[in-house]
Amino acid sequence: MKKTPSLLLVIYLLFFSSCIIYNPKPEDCVVIDVKITRITEGSSYDIVFHDDGTDFYYINRGLEQGLNLDSLKRIVLNKTVTLHLAKVLGGITSEHISQLALGDEIIFTEFDN
Repeated sequence: MKKTPSLLLVIYLLFFSSCIIYNPKPEDCVVIDVKITRITEGSSYDIVFHDDGTDFYYINRGLEQGLNLDSLKRIVLNKTVTLHLAKVLGGITSEHISQLALGDEIIFTEFDN
């Protein structure tokens, strides 16, 4: 009896479970400052923030969490914000926003207080 398929299944599950971001901590994030030039609705109610290059960052299910595109556009569009981006897979930085701040004002956070 071969055990290869079950071993591959375990490796597959471990790999993709390491990509899931839950209960992020500030120390598990990379902090960057970026100028937001466009804000759009992504798939699955995500809110996507675009910079003036080709990079983008998103708040997972942000529209389901009570955030509003028009309000966000008024607050952060064409301004430099501070993003906490979650790390996955042993330190690779994702585009997942764990916290969004403009100056000292926190606009969105997933961090527990």
